[in-house]
Amino acid sequence: MSEEQHKEVITNVDKKTNKGRGLVLALGATVVLLLLIGGGAYWYVSSKTVYIDQSVISAPVTDLSPSSPGVLEQVFVNVGDIVTVGEPIARVGDQIVEAQTKGEIVSVNNNIGAFINPAAEQGTVASMVDPSQLRVVGHLDENKGLSQVKVGDPVIFTVDAFGGKTFKGVVDEISPTSRSSAVVFSISNQRPTNEFDVKVRFSTTAYPELKNGMSARIWIYKQ
Repeated sequence: MSEEQHKEVITNVDKKTNKGRGLVLALGATVVLLLLIGGGAYWYVSSKTVYIDQSVISAPVTDLSPSSPGVLEQVFVNVGDIVTVGEPIARVGDQIVEAQTKGEIVSVNNNIGAFINPAAEQGTVASMVDPSQLRVVGHLDENKGLSQVKVGDPVIFTVDAFGGKTFKGVVDEISPTSRSSAVVFSISNQRPTNEFDVKVRFSTTAYPELKNGMSARIWIYKQ
């Protein structure tokens, strides 16, 4: 190989090396830019929202019981059934237990032959909820944005059963008292943190797939 050819080879190698370095630098700059954009977007969303991880869809539960004790003879409903006012639920002795409101059956006592005694807190033959009263109930620490949450704030929430699908709602109620009202004193400098319930209302007709007991996550948009 002549000296000129040798120099040409070295020049080409240098060009390829410099080109490779340029690509690496460009790639690194792109990654940094994406990280900055992502970090900025996360900061922006975080500054505008209050996040609640521990949340569940629930409604007040109504227990159905006979007015007097007796033996559970028959049960006429199953879990998941939608019942109307006056619909027979079970027969205890000669008494028919009926639904007092429209709702969904969430639990049933199928222990046929059992003695049912409402006075001894053993009188429930079935339990039901009113689907229209379903709410997403989040447990929010008092030091994680509780003071910034207001009734009427718009909400986006996800439900574990439906992956990344998002649902819309609005803050309906903020509990006036913490979930634990007991005051505990300690010699430690670490003060106790209490949780408060934040209830989110949503359209049960728009989201009929949402059921009592499903786990959820909430993002509240501060106004």
